[in-house]
Amino acid sequence: MSGAERAIVGLVLTMLLFLVPAFVLHTSQRFAGSLAGFALGTIAATLMVSLLIYPLAKRSLGLRSLITRLISMRALLAFHVYAGVFGAFLAILHTGHKYQSALGVALVISMLVVVVTGLVGRYHLPETAAELREEQARLATLRSAYDRTAAALANRSAAGNGPLPSASTLLEVPILQLVDGIADLEYAIGSREGVKRIFTPWIVAHVVAAIVMYFLLSLHVAGEIYYGLRWLS
Repeated sequence: MSGAERAIVGLVLTMLLFLVPAFVLHTSQRFAGSLAGFALGTIAATLMVSLLIYPLAKRSLGLRSLITRLISMRALLAFHVYAGVFGAFLAILHTGHKYQSALGVALVISMLVVVVTGLVGRYHLPETAAELREEQARLATLRSAYDRTAAALANRSAAGNGPLPSASTLLEVPILQLVDGIADLEYAIGSREGVKRIFTPWIVAHVVAAIVMYFLLSLHVAGEIYYGLRWLS
C-alpha cells in the first residue's frame, strides 16, 4: 500500500468509525427510503458487488487475462480496497443512522468486519512481516557481534590477561549493551510473531464475513423491491 493510498483509506476509515455510533446524536427515520438515501444505497451496493471482481480475477486465469488487458492486478487490488472502504462509508450514510432493523444491523456489522479484515490483510500483515524481517536481521547482526566480542574476551582470559584485543575486534560496543539490545529485539520479535499468528487467519474471517454480507445484502435489496421505494410515492 502506497503512502497516498494509506492516507486516503485511513481518512475514510476514520470517518467511517465516527459515523457508526452517530445514531446517538442523529437519527433520520425516512432518509434510507428517500431519493438521496436510495441513491447512496445503490452506489454502496454497486461498490460492494464490484469487490467480487478482484477475487474472481485472481482465481480465474481466463478472467484475469481479459481484465489485465485493461488494468493491472495491482491497480485492481487498489480499486478493491477503495471500493470496500468508500462502499461502507456510503452504506452508513444510507442508513440515516437508524439501526432498528435486525437485518440492517447484521448487514452493517458484517460489512465492517469485511472492511477491517481486508485492511488487516492488505496493510497490517505485510507491514508486520517486513518489520519482523528487519528486526530478525538486526538480531542476527547483534548476535554475531556478541559472539565475536565474547570470543575475543575469552581468548584474552585464556592468554592470562594478555594485551587487550583491538577495538575493531570488540566493535567498540560494551558487551552489556549487546546483551540488552539482543534481549530487547528478542522480546519485540516475539511480540510481533504473536500478533502475526493472531491475524494470520484474517482471510478466513474476511471470506466468511463477505459471504454473510452478500447474503444479507441480497435479503435487504429483495425487501426493498418487495415493499417498494417510498420516494416513488
